[in-house]
Amino acid sequence: MHVSELFSLKGKVAIVTGGGRGLGEQIAVGFAEVGANVVVCSRRVAACEEVSQKLKEIGVESLALKCDITNPEDVKNVVNQTVEKFGRIDILVNNSGASWGAPAEDMPLEAWQKVMNVNVTGTFLMSQTAGKVMLEQGSGKIINIASVAGLKGSNPKIMDAIGYNTSKGAVITFTKDLAAKWGPRGIYVNAIAPGFFPTKMSKGLLEKSGQAILEGTPLRKFGSDNDLKGVAVFLASPASDYITGDVVVVDGGTHVL
Repeated sequence: MHVSELFSLKGKVAIVTGGGRGLGEQIAVGFAEVGANVVVCSRRVAACEEVSQKLKEIGVESLALKCDITNPEDVKNVVNQTVEKFGRIDILVNNSGASWGAPAEDMPLEAWQKVMNVNVTGTFLMSQTAGKVMLEQGSGKIINIASVAGLKGSNPKIMDAIGYNTSKGAVITFTKDLAAKWGPRGIYVNAIAPGFFPTKMSKGLLEKSGQAILEGTPLRKFGSDNDLKGVAVFLASPASDYITGDVVVVDGGTHVL
C-alpha cells in the first residue's frame, strides 16, 4: 500500500464528540481534509453546525448533532442518526470533556462527580454504543482524548484539578483494557494525551500559569491548531493498523521533566 493510502480516510465515517470547538474541531477538520465524512456533536449544537458547514466546504459530508455524552438517549440518537445517514461507523473520537479547579481538600463532591461523569462515564457510553456497531462490522477505531495530566501528578501552583487528572488517568486505563477486550474482534482503541493547547477550557489556566508551563515544556511552546491533526489521522487510518492500547503524548515534552 502506498504511503498516501496509509494515511487516507477517504469514504470513512467518523464521530467526533465535542467537535464544535477546540481540539475536537481541529481533529474533525483533519479527518475531513483526508476524505472522511464527519459527524460532530456536543451540547452546543450551534457551534457544531458551524464546524459541519466548514467540513462540507472541504468536500465531505457532515452532520451536526446535539449530544450530552452523559445522557444514554442522546448517545444512542447520535449513533443511530450516523448509521441511518452513512450506514456504518469507522472512527469514534471521544473528545468531550469537563474540568474543575479546586484544592483536593476543598473539591465539592458534585464537581468531582460532574468531571468523572463527563470524562469517564461519557467516554464509556459513547464507546459502548458506537462500539456495538463496530463489533457488528468487525472493524473500527476508537480514539480517546486523555491528557498529559493523566500520566502524573501536577504542581498545584500550576494546575490544581484532582478530579480532571484522575479522570484522564481513568481514560488511559479504560483505553488499554478496552483494547485488550475488543482487539480480537477487529476494534482498535488508542488514546492521545495532549499537553497545553490554548482552548476555551484552558484559557484561565494559561493566563495564570502560562509562563511557568512554558518553562516546564522543553519545546517552549503551546500546542497549535495543527498539532493534533496528524496524530489523530494516524490513529484513525491504516497507518496505525498494528497499534492498539497505546497512548500518544502530544505535549511539547512536558512529561519528560
